[in-house]
Amino acid sequence: MKVRELEAALFDAFPREQAEAWDHVGLSVGDPADEVRLVRVALDATAEEVRAAYAMGANVLVAHHPVYIEAPDAFTPLASDRPQAGAAVFEAARLGVSVLSFHTNLDRSLAAREALPARLGITSATSLEHADDPAVPGYGAIADVEPCTLRDLVARAAEALDVDPRVWGAPAAKVARVAFMGGSLGHFGDLALRAGADAIVCGEAGYHVCQDLAARGLGVVLLGHDVSEEPFCQVLACACEHAGIAPERIAVAERTRRKERPWWTYTGGRLA
Repeated sequence: MKVRELEAALFDAFPREQAEAWDHVGLSVGDPADEVRLVRVALDATAEEVRAAYAMGANVLVAHHPVYIEAPDAFTPLASDRPQAGAAVFEAARLGVSVLSFHTNLDRSLAAREALPARLGITSATSLEHADDPAVPGYGAIADVEPCTLRDLVARAAEALDVDPRVWGAPAAKVARVAFMGGSLGHFGDLALRAGADAIVCGEAGYHVCQDLAARGLGVVLLGHDVSEEPFCQVLACACEHAGIAPERIAVAERTRRKERPWWTYTGGRLA
């Protein structure tokens, strides 16, 4: 299979027209005619991930986040005065690694809708963007759960995703309907309230957004942007396999445990 054929198959799974107009999806750098030898799947298309792909013999990096939204002024080695996106493209071209990204078009897919709730053992019913029509692709998810407290829901997320969530809302608040939104919450908290959700599990949201939503009765569970979208890597890996890449030629970058993440926290007098 050639890179262009893999790209076409992944666009069949995650149609380009589902991406936002501002988004940069598909092939960013590489030879479309190159034969796919090994695929590395990662959340981010960084220079570090490009080098990791090359080191393991992969000549294709399939990522969720684009290597860039707008192209940088220059493609150079990593330097403090230039954005890292330029270094990622520089390394990919130097090492012969093709980079493919599927971002907001993947976010709107049925597979993405199911991925984050499934990690908590929850089945999604519809998207958050189009809560009234489960057949329409859309951002996020809505799911009804066995009634529990917000504390119970947070404990479930913390255990499933190995993370210490930041939470807005009363711990004893009752939860029977949960909204999910991978990555940034943006304006989708309002949609969660309209859909009757008691809490939303997402990656990140601004202070005043969380303050407002909590005051209006919506619990907000902040996992971290990367943690909330890490399940999408498996979605991409499955799509690559469905496209015809043998499972043994697909490697997923492991960042599902806190020790594998590129950031750390200082909690209770210790690094975590």
